[in-house]
Amino acid sequence: MSFFTPTNLGIAVLAYLLGSIPFGWILTKLFGGSDIRKSGSGNIGATNVARVVGPAAGVFTLLLDAAKGALAVWLAARFAEHRAAPMMVAGAVALVGHCFPVWLKFKGGKGVATALGVFLMLAPLAAIGALLFFLGVVLVWRYVSLGSVAAAAAMPLLVYLLWAPGHAPPLVVIFGTLFASALVVFKHDANLQRLVDGTEPRFSFGKSRGDSA
Repeated sequence: MSFFTPTNLGIAVLAYLLGSIPFGWILTKLFGGSDIRKSGSGNIGATNVARVVGPAAGVFTLLLDAAKGALAVWLAARFAEHRAAPMMVAGAVALVGHCFPVWLKFKGGKGVATALGVFLMLAPLAAIGALLFFLGVVLVWRYVSLGSVAAAAAMPLLVYLLWAPGHAPPLVVIFGTLFASALVVFKHDANLQRLVDGTEPRFSFGKSRGDSA
C-alpha cells in the first residue's frame, strides 16, 4: 500500500501542526514572563523556560512538548491501523514541527521532549532507556545539553535492540529514528560548541539570565 494516501497525508499535516504548538512560548507568557526567545538562550524548550520563568513552567513545558509528540503517533496509530510507517512518519513530522514551527518563523526548540513523547509511543522500552541515560548524564555532569545529545545518539541502537524480543524494527523505523536523532543533535550544535569551549552552563532549577540548553 502506498504511503501517500489522503489519510496518511492528513495525519502528517496534523502531526506537524501539533508539533509546532510552541508550548514554551505560550507558558512563559502565561507565567508572566516576556518573549522566551529574547531571554536566556532564546530557546523555547523546557530547560530555558525553567531557567527564565521557574521550574513549574519548565515542567509543564516538558510534559506538553512530550504529549504533542505522543499524540501525533497515537493519532497515526488510530487512523492508520497501527502501521509502523505512518506512525514513524507522524512522529518525525511532529518533531520537525517542534524544531521548525510555522508560528514562530520556523525557529523552535531542540526536540528532546517531543522526541521522548514520540518514542514512548513507538518503542517505550527504548524511550525509557534513553531517558535513564539522559538522567544519568545530567546527574553526573549537570549538562542538560550533553545528556540530550547522549540520549539522542543512543536512541537508534536502543530502538534496534528493544523494538521487540527477537525482532528488528522495520526499515522505516530504523531510518526514522536515525533522522530524529540526527535532528536533535543538529539542533544542539551551539551547545556542543560551548561544551568544547568550556562555556556551557550547568543546569540548576533557579532562574537565570544566562545561556541554557
